[in-house]
Amino acid sequence: MPNIVVVNRAGEETSVAVDAGLSVMEAIRDNGFDELLALCGGCCSCATCHVYIDPAFTDKLPAMSEDENDLLDSSDHRNETSRLSCQVTVTDALAGLRVTIAPED
Repeated sequence: MPNIVVVNRAGEETSVAVDAGLSVMEAIRDNGFDELLALCGGCCSCATCHVYIDPAFTDKLPAMSEDENDLLDSSDHRNETSRLSCQVTVTDALAGLRVTIAPED
């Protein structure tokens, strides 16, 4: 069971154990981080699960889909490490991943 580090909007870091196969969004939501709204429940249709990914893990992530890219374009807080956490599946290769919850749009 890999661990990921979640940084909330106040800058506080929490390490959480995650079952491989869950999305980063599910891991954040299931561990009580209320800041991540995830209104669409992981359907890649709302961008309320926007996070910043530690650049050290960029090469270990799947390519961003056109839908994800379009949704992130709607955010005033998008940067080069932005991803929708519903589109990133936790694997053993992502053990130690650090994600920061993006500011709310």
